[in-house]
Amino acid sequence: MKLAFFNDYQLGVIKGDRIVDVGSAVDGLSYHSPQELINMLIEDFSDLQAEIESAAAGGDGVSLADVRLRAPLPRPGQLLCLAGNYIEPASPERGEFNAFLKSPTSIIGTGDTSEFPSADASVFHFEPELALVIGKTASRVSQDDAMDHVFGYTQFIDGSARGLHGGFFLGKSWHTFAPMGPALVTADEIEDPNDLGIRLWVNDDLRHDFSSNSMDRFLPEMLEEVTNVVTLEPGDVVSTGTHHESLSPIHDGDTLRLEIEGLGPALTINIHDPLKRTWE
Repeated sequence: MKLAFFNDYQLGVIKGDRIVDVGSAVDGLSYHSPQELINMLIEDFSDLQAEIESAAAGGDGVSLADVRLRAPLPRPGQLLCLAGNYIEPASPERGEFNAFLKSPTSIIGTGDTSEFPSADASVFHFEPELALVIGKTASRVSQDDAMDHVFGYTQFIDGSARGLHGGFFLGKSWHTFAPMGPALVTADEIEDPNDLGIRLWVNDDLRHDFSSNSMDRFLPEMLEEVTNVVTLEPGDVVSTGTHHESLSPIHDGDTLRLEIEGLGPALTINIHDPLKRTWE
């Protein structure tokens, strides 16, 4: 199932090139924000799934072209990202585990604009990544049962301002630096998350084309490492890192489009730099 928020954060299910409003399936839930709603849905999915599927089957929906799609996890409690996590020609050996927290307030949705800050960055990079969404509390999980804690997957772009003092958090947590979505795809739809094609276009120029099977740490090992440090709760997001080969500067006026196999529709964002900076 491909869950999504659209327009004024109505809950929908994406079916091909259309989205069906399934809000009637969660009318009995009491919530104060879209994130609270998606958290409740994730935690109670076994009880709500049949009603959601029935609502989706009973409606024709509307064209995706006629709605505004939103980020499926607008304000997760934690947004944790892996640093690197891919075997690459420049780093063919396994690396040390490294992760960082990124501010959830940096999340935007497809069709939105990411605006560069005036900070004196050496370059701006935007990294295509597969992200997973936690389905049940995960603390010190083993690799054997790690995937039982995954609710689903979504597309993610990790915006980065390089060369600033303050480390990963300050370099990556700027407003609008965490494009996500548009779909939250339930785990049963993805046979093997470590065998997905990941492609990113910049202005229709294909810049990244790699597979999640080249990760340094596959998802079970990665979750074991992460939850040995922090406890993850339902609705938390963990982004799994990127393949840095072909990483290139992003500039004002660029349009980025990310497509991960099985997780569509595409995540598309626009770039705006008020200072109109350029890099080779």
